[in-house]
Amino acid sequence: MDYQPRPDDVRFLLNTVLGAPARLQALAPFAEVDEALQSQVLEEAARFVGEVVAPINRQGDEVGCRFDNGEVVSPPGFRAAYQAFVDGGWPALSAATEDGGQGLPSVLEAVLYEWLSAANHGLTMAPGLLHGAYACLKHHGSDELKSRYLQKIATGEWLATMCLTEAHAGSDLGQVRTRAVPQADGSFRVSGSKIFISGGEHDLTPNIVHLVLCRLPDAPAGPKGLSLVLVPKLLPDGARNAVHCERIEEKMGLHGSPTCSMRFDEATGWLVGEAGRGLAAMFVMMNSARLHVALQGIGLLDAAWQKADAYAAERRQMRAPGAVPASRGNEPADLIAEHPAIRRILDTQRAWIDGARTLAYRSALMLDVAAHDADPKARERAQRWCSLVTPVLKAACTHQAFHGASECLQVFGGHGYVREWGIEQVVRDARVTMIYEGTNEIQAIDLLVRKVLPDGGAAMSAVLLELRDTLDASREADADVQRRLAQLRYLGTTIAMSAHANPVLPYEVADDYLRVVMLTMMAWAWARIEASGGTGDAGRARAAAAFRRWVLPEFDMRLGIVKRACEGVALSHAAADGIAR
Repeated sequence: MDYQPRPDDVRFLLNTVLGAPARLQALAPFAEVDEALQSQVLEEAARFVGEVVAPINRQGDEVGCRFDNGEVVSPPGFRAAYQAFVDGGWPALSAATEDGGQGLPSVLEAVLYEWLSAANHGLTMAPGLLHGAYACLKHHGSDELKSRYLQKIATGEWLATMCLTEAHAGSDLGQVRTRAVPQADGSFRVSGSKIFISGGEHDLTPNIVHLVLCRLPDAPAGPKGLSLVLVPKLLPDGARNAVHCERIEEKMGLHGSPTCSMRFDEATGWLVGEAGRGLAAMFVMMNSARLHVALQGIGLLDAAWQKADAYAAERRQMRAPGAVPASRGNEPADLIAEHPAIRRILDTQRAWIDGARTLAYRSALMLDVAAHDADPKARERAQRWCSLVTPVLKAACTHQAFHGASECLQVFGGHGYVREWGIEQVVRDARVTMIYEGTNEIQAIDLLVRKVLPDGGAAMSAVLLELRDTLDASREADADVQRRLAQLRYLGTTIAMSAHANPVLPYEVADDYLRVVMLTMMAWAWARIEASGGTGDAGRARAAAAFRRWVLPEFDMRLGIVKRACEGVALSHAAADGIAR
């Protein structure tokens, strides 16, 4: 079955749980974007994704991209589908109207890209960086670069790439060797090689705008010496730039998206932002990309769950323990959806989908608040949320996408392992999301070492207190979440104290700490869903129960792992202190 978006589920979370319509209309740019308009956008997006994008997913995987003498040929149907995407005005939905965009809220774009990823991850990789490239150029590009490229990117007429990785460096960007030599006319000549460049070459658009991380001749070593240069495939006069695709990778999944090795042979480009401040300029792009990767994870998990749930409602096998005999009729076996083991798998994934969606949509709302709220304190709070929660969502949602999709494959039994049912493609496609845009381990280190510990956990504590204040302690579920929020706040303090004695400790427990944060926030999300009447829906009620029974207990396990690690540091420090005396 092809993926089908479910706008009603999304509307419930946006409108009832998060109060998005009122929150958005309070922001000046969206004063006219009422609930009816938001609903209309979602309905049209769902129709487009379901009718145009989803049906070509399997063919994109089976045929894949073809490399021919430096050129890349997209799978059948991809060019037409992408052109329909552009013609419908969907690329960079939230781009400013003066740049050719529609000026709609970021959260609507977030939902769109979640659905696109669920329906056809390979095709969605093509426009997946438009939002980040647009933001990067909008904030850091010169007026000349903006006039030449910004509208083309905003409308999707031209696609963009993010060229960071080099074969010898991987995620260690401080080792980047690509060089950019300034020219008398203000341009730069860029030379070097990049790997793992999604959409580095393709036939979807005539031009491709490469944002290349590189080093100027007098730049110091390390990440502080990096600059960002815009290098187009086609120069302003229409001539082909010295940008070459040497090959595309043969990958585990994402066969519909070309992952390219690129070579720049004194290619012409122009500086974006200040020299030596390339990471600062690119960070605008990377942070946006990380939230979208989290949404990819949610979408892929939803795609896997939809397939498994539909199969479980049709496939009969054996007698289900506890099933009501009257419901069987004359059938010799029960639906596997009635088997407790299968029910646990399905309801657990649904618990992750709804909980993670609530957090991701709240983050997208905070992007708009941070950009447009008239209150500086509100903007500051929103930016703090995005900074701390983005790495959590990227890591946790992509982890669950792969592992949850694998669980959904289990529902099919042997049928899941063959291509006919499509579930194995979701498992393969989902795996890379745990790696790109910063591996999940890097996300955990970024959260704990770079964002939580430097201020002693004050920023994280402020976020957790804001969540606490949205809860009603008279409700049992809310009181339980408040207790967990307090435990998480104290855990940050405990790690900070232990880190003084053992600076390596935070790197060792970062993954476990991130999981504690995600589970705490998921508990908050489900408390808000239940308080909003969400469990009136039978499927969501089962998911709520599954969350409490099968997901939330991991909180105590992860909390215990981190606490024991900190206690071990304290004991070692005390023993060493005793020996010294």
